[in-house]
Amino acid sequence: MESIEQQLTELRTTLRHHEYLYHVMDAPEIPDAEYDRLMRELRELETKHPEL
Repeated sequence: MESIEQQLTELRTTLRHHEYLYHVMDAPEIPDAEYDRLMRELRELETKHPEL
């Protein structure tokens, strides 16, 4: 099982990748709804674990 810190790192890396593809390359790989879901997951974890 992944630690919370690992989950946060993975989510941040994934989101940065998709932000680059969307904004710089104009070639999104995932739908906006999936990006939004990942962002909500990140925000929830950050809210529950502000020390990380």
